[in-house]
Amino acid sequence: MQDIAPVNWLRIGFLGVVWGASFMFMTLALGSVGPLLLAAMRIALGAVFLVGLAHAMGIGLPPRRGPDAGRIWLFALAMALFSNAVPFTLLGWGQQVVASGFAGVCMSAVPLLILPLAHIFVPGEHLTWRRLAGFVLGTGGVVVLIGPGAFASTGKDLELLAKLACVAAAGCYATGTIFTRLCPDVDRVSLSAAVLLLASMILLPVALIVEGLPEDLDMIGVIAVVYLGILPTGVAQIVLVQVNREAGPSFFGLVNYMVPVWSVIFGALILSEPVPPSLLSGLALILFGVAISQAAALRRLFGRRATG
Repeated sequence: MQDIAPVNWLRIGFLGVVWGASFMFMTLALGSVGPLLLAAMRIALGAVFLVGLAHAMGIGLPPRRGPDAGRIWLFALAMALFSNAVPFTLLGWGQQVVASGFAGVCMSAVPLLILPLAHIFVPGEHLTWRRLAGFVLGTGGVVVLIGPGAFASTGKDLELLAKLACVAAAGCYATGTIFTRLCPDVDRVSLSAAVLLLASMILLPVALIVEGLPEDLDMIGVIAVVYLGILPTGVAQIVLVQVNREAGPSFFGLVNYMVPVWSVIFGALILSEPVPPSLLSGLALILFGVAISQAAALRRLFGRRATG
């Protein structure tokens, strides 16, 4: 089993915060931008940021010639499709139809989908009963947090297809996580820039054709889009690659339990949304699930601190 460095616990904590806050900023941006165009704009902005950063650091994009060059770009394309373009499109369409919270429950199931894929394709990532039990508890905690309203029927046309789209998006994220781990070794910033560049080239034309340019993008919308492009898309792409490569996809999947908790907290503190009465019980289940699934890593972490 991999030794999880303390920095990777900090990294998934960071991702949980910035991705949790992204739901609040998406609410602000969707007042003037369609969901598909918003996804395309944040990916394109993240791509501009990372490509510029890679060139400023003297790294640039991954090489187009040489050993493993073709495989690196193929993996970058797979990551662009399965971690960005396809799930963003599926969620953007599905969330217009399904009950609020259903997509959040689907995202909490991503770690459960990662487990069998990692067991088959990633060396050293073994499916154990302890890990499975912990992830089931964590998913259950998110269900408790969001509440039964997530499964309520909206009565809208194509609701079943929309729910399947959300489930498919979760499957895409799990698959993208495996591709990220299996990609040949290359600079993290360079790979992240290539992924978002390819994703923006795929999604932006589709969004412009389907939704067109926004007609009344106000300053709040601009600020929200800039935040979404830089932190939860651009910077987060680098961090998720680091965590996946160093700690493995199963550990990275834990972030899906943190995101809904922070989403609820930011919504309550800044948007004055009601705090669900199930917050504490849901959080307790999530933390208990994390403790069970990562018991060995936590013992090594606190043992290291005790002897340090």
